[in-house]
Amino acid sequence: MAKKDTCPICGKPAIAAQAPFCSRGCRDRDLLQWLGEGYRIPAGPADPEDPSAPTPGLDSANDAD
Repeated sequence: MAKKDTCPICGKPAIAAQAPFCSRGCRDRDLLQWLGEGYRIPAGPADPEDPSAPTPGLDSANDAD
């Protein structure tokens, strides 16, 4: 585990202007991980028999008809 004063991406000392990162490059790499869904929480498969689960592709506006 990295120390509090180090960049979570590369481990170099963090600087205040880019905190908690060491540079704009590491900050941008972290952002790209979030945008590209590189950070995920593991979960099991969805239960297709669960009636309370939302149906993909349908929104609540179409249910009012």
